[in-house]
Amino acid sequence: MSKSFDIEINLLTEPSVASVAPLPSHPKPVDRELGTKSFYIETFGCQMNVHDSEKVAGVLLERGYRPVDTAAAADFLLYNTCSIREKAAQKVFQRLNDFKFAAKANRKVIGVLGCVAQQEGEEIFERAPWVSLVCGSASYRDLPNLIEQVELGGRRVTGLDLDTDETFETEITRRDNPFRAYLTIIEGCDYSCAYCVVPHTRGPERSRASDSILAEVRRLADAGYTEIQLLGQTVNSYRDPSPRKWNFVDLLLAVAEIEGIRRVRFTTSHPNDFTREIVEAIDATPALCDHIHLPVQSGSTRILREMRRTYTREQYLEKISWIRGARREFSLTTDVIVGFPGETEADFEETLSLLDAIQSDGVFAFKYSPRPNTPSLAMPDAIPEEEKSRRLAILNERQRQIQIARNEKLVGAAYEVLVDTHHAARNQWAGRTTSNRIVNFSTSRENLLGQYVQVHITRSAPNSLIGEEAHGEEVQGGEAQ
Repeated sequence: MSKSFDIEINLLTEPSVASVAPLPSHPKPVDRELGTKSFYIETFGCQMNVHDSEKVAGVLLERGYRPVDTAAAADFLLYNTCSIREKAAQKVFQRLNDFKFAAKANRKVIGVLGCVAQQEGEEIFERAPWVSLVCGSASYRDLPNLIEQVELGGRRVTGLDLDTDETFETEITRRDNPFRAYLTIIEGCDYSCAYCVVPHTRGPERSRASDSILAEVRRLADAGYTEIQLLGQTVNSYRDPSPRKWNFVDLLLAVAEIEGIRRVRFTTSHPNDFTREIVEAIDATPALCDHIHLPVQSGSTRILREMRRTYTREQYLEKISWIRGARREFSLTTDVIVGFPGETEADFEETLSLLDAIQSDGVFAFKYSPRPNTPSLAMPDAIPEEEKSRRLAILNERQRQIQIARNEKLVGAAYEVLVDTHHAARNQWAGRTTSNRIVNFSTSRENLLGQYVQVHITRSAPNSLIGEEAHGEEVQGGEAQ
């Protein structure tokens, strides 16, 4: 099947190991039986990569391949890669060595997909000559042709074109998550943040037509999915290329109206395109989840300017005021980079004070990592690694205290939880609220995976809530008021 790393950038804690229920029954428009050729995809990165792997698997299924559970058992081994952080890219090259001899003996075909493929290009063939396919995400639409070349014995097959206005859509998508369906609505990025490789690895922004999106959501609803997560590097930059010319809010509302869809999430938003209308739409529409992931990256306007983030600290705080002023109580998560070149102690203190001001429910904090083809590579005043680590530890502890205080206030509330995990060792179930909070709870009932359950919160922790199944609790808008 497949294995994923570092997924779910908008989760409030690291995901736990789940007891996975059978997938809903999905229509598979494949007439022929699965053949003897097997495949395995190992995925690194964000939800975009996870969902890309689901679609790549669909391409392979359509060609008669069958999925297997381990890389060792696969005839065709694909690594879908991420280059946002240096360690992720290094891990890919370590993986390529694992099956070098099998590939050289023609017992296995290996391909590299995604951001590292686009970033390194044909250099991958030089470092790992046993690799047969290198394909960036902007060229996934050509995968059937590229895979055919590999099947015919082609070596050094590449798909590295960034000049496209097409999105990656497939007849079949193998859904690996039995409870939440990912759906990409916009690919690429037109921003030019100084530290970011995405414009160089995923190409320019290109939005998917609204008719195609809504048709897929209807198919997912018919297949039994009740929760949809809309994806994009800058998801709220969505602009419908069809004659409808919908904006992001128009699409959100249309998806929320589809029968059978109970929850609609989205990630990741860019502050520049985050409007008051998005907050108003969520406020007025119960199916739109009351969780916003809005990366800030720094609390210093000076550093934001150096990062080319297109907004100031004050403008970001204004957007937070819209969220905090809503009738529904939204949860908020964000991203922060510490140790960007030239970041002074005063700049770092501004980031800490921003955390105090916004009181977010989770922060994904990273040390600045220099990436190829980015303007920040040439910037002076690099921060020593030890200092970056010190600042990251201080920031994480500050945020931990914020989360402890915020979660303690939720004790006594009742939440509607979509159950996605069973912890057999401690006889607990777990799931997420509409605001994306993790809740672990006990109950006398069994077989709850995929069900919506009301839970009364009895205790809190920095990254999760603990409770018991509630009976007779009044829950409004998904969470008790």
